[in-house]
Amino acid sequence: MKKNVLIIGAGGVANVAAHKCARNNDILGDICIASRTLTKCDDIIESIHRKGSLKQSAGRLQSRQLDAMDVVSLESLIRETGSQIVINVGSPFVNMSVLQACMRTGVAYMDTAIHEEQDKICEQPPWYANYEWKHRDQCREKGVTAILGVGFDPGVVNAYCAYARKHYFDRIDTIDIMDVNAGDHGRYFATNFDAEINFREFTEAVWTWVDRRWVAMPVHTEKRSYDFPVVGKQTIYLTGHDELHSLSRNIDANSVRFWMGFSAHYINCFTVLKNTGLLSEQPVRTAEGVEIVPLKVVKACLPDPASLAPDYKGKTCIGNLVKGEKDGRRTEIFIYNVCDHHACYEEVESQAISYTAGVPPVAAAILIARGTWDTKTMVNVEEVDPDPFLELLGKMGLPTSIENVSPSESA
Repeated sequence: MKKNVLIIGAGGVANVAAHKCARNNDILGDICIASRTLTKCDDIIESIHRKGSLKQSAGRLQSRQLDAMDVVSLESLIRETGSQIVINVGSPFVNMSVLQACMRTGVAYMDTAIHEEQDKICEQPPWYANYEWKHRDQCREKGVTAILGVGFDPGVVNAYCAYARKHYFDRIDTIDIMDVNAGDHGRYFATNFDAEINFREFTEAVWTWVDRRWVAMPVHTEKRSYDFPVVGKQTIYLTGHDELHSLSRNIDANSVRFWMGFSAHYINCFTVLKNTGLLSEQPVRTAEGVEIVPLKVVKACLPDPASLAPDYKGKTCIGNLVKGEKDGRRTEIFIYNVCDHHACYEEVESQAISYTAGVPPVAAAILIARGTWDTKTMVNVEEVDPDPFLELLGKMGLPTSIENVSPSESA
């Protein structure tokens, strides 16, 4: 049975999601892309036609201008388009309004990041309990499927945890989620996704799950080197991230940590911006009496992440180093994906960061349409069967690899 899809957002991730929905419109039906900026939606539609991504040419592909914070307008658009699945790849600031509209209309909801409020950063863990999880009972009562955090991280890495638990471990000790981008876009300084969201992740204390409790520490203070498959040795820094907030509750592990790769140049630029107050989310007033938010000004000055795609070269590697026991013996595996920037551009005119985040929600939408993941309640990705998800992702361009690791190699 076809399930018409509404995509909220028109950035790089939305572009990938729209291409993949179009390539599966025999299952996902009509597609509508909605955003505050209509021209960006139309640009995505042009890209879909340019790359020949529409599987069934008779399928409807349309755009709409929308303020996703306007719940009433969003409800009307869901009903007008007959959408049964909403893929929210807009700003995390709109999660609650989009979820509210989905609950009111009884359609499936998914997002790729935890909800945020404009004036708050790095909230008390577990963050999901502050917003999304408060609506879990309502979703269950209404029979609404809501899949939270179904990008790559969060998302696929959550499924990696569930897969490791299901197939490789009787007991899990530690999970180290590691994300590195070994690509080069040729710009002096740029973020690979929305600069405002990117910087907000790292401007306050890092919350991490160690020895079954939340531990806070300053950002970029703990680092290590790891020899990754394909991309080689990379420097990674311990930081907080969305998936820790649900994995700490849903996966029985002593410690779950998130590490991200940063170059020395990124760290230098970030440190200057942060220490001069330019990454603040709080408004300031200029000498001319104009009120501005420094972080939004920095975002406006940096390249649009989508504009990086044509010149991007190199690869990403994202995966989980999982340690524990199986049949009484110590076991360690690295379960991961490697994605090529140039290959992503050739396929859907995107870079790999957007690709890895944009493909998973479409895979989830297909599983909902097929009934496999139509949970009729709110779940995080690690709470559903990872096998069909990872199998489908492999067919859609994000294959999973698994390596056995010796203790000396992971030290």
